[in-house]
Amino acid sequence: MTNNEIVMQGSPSIENGFLINASEDSAKHKNYSLKTAGFWIRLWAFLLDGFIISAVGGILVNPIFYLMDWSLSESVWYAPISIIMAILYYSYFVLMTKFFGQTLGKMVFGLRVISLKHDKLTWSDVLFRDWIGRIINNIFMPLYILVVILPENQGLHDYFADTTVVHEKIFIEKEVAPPSLTKQEAIMETEEKPELAKLEEKNEQ
Repeated sequence: MTNNEIVMQGSPSIENGFLINASEDSAKHKNYSLKTAGFWIRLWAFLLDGFIISAVGGILVNPIFYLMDWSLSESVWYAPISIIMAILYYSYFVLMTKFFGQTLGKMVFGLRVISLKHDKLTWSDVLFRDWIGRIINNIFMPLYILVVILPENQGLHDYFADTTVVHEKIFIEKEVAPPSLTKQEAIMETEEKPELAKLEEKNEQ
């Protein structure tokens, strides 16, 4: 953990745009935002999710195939076992992300999916991210490395949905530039300066 990272205990709100002021004096120049999750921790969460899906499939699906005397060894994409496991796989990511903002793997590692354009994840966000985006990523597995390259540690599926994955309790300090004066405010300020100068001259006299 670097000097500008702070671990917050509890369950702070992580809605889009959430900020925590460091202090009253520095509030105008600094704020704290949730830290985005990097490649490796997201990989571990994904592997844990894969193990959970495989376990659930083995417990719920395999016995049915044994009872019906259906083959479990076919590996082609259109085989019944492949279709059912694909439905289970994508349904798990879509439903868990929509209703909880995180899968079980992300819960274990303290990660959460947030939208960069909405306060809450919408169905379109989740479907683009965890259905269409994941299909493309699973066909071209090296695309997952984009988490290291893209801004906000976005994967390709995050980029499609304008989402990212963040740590729930780790915040990073960001400098906030002071707001620039509007054109009207600048004109008013220049008009006030001569008047102030005249008042100072009168007071001196």
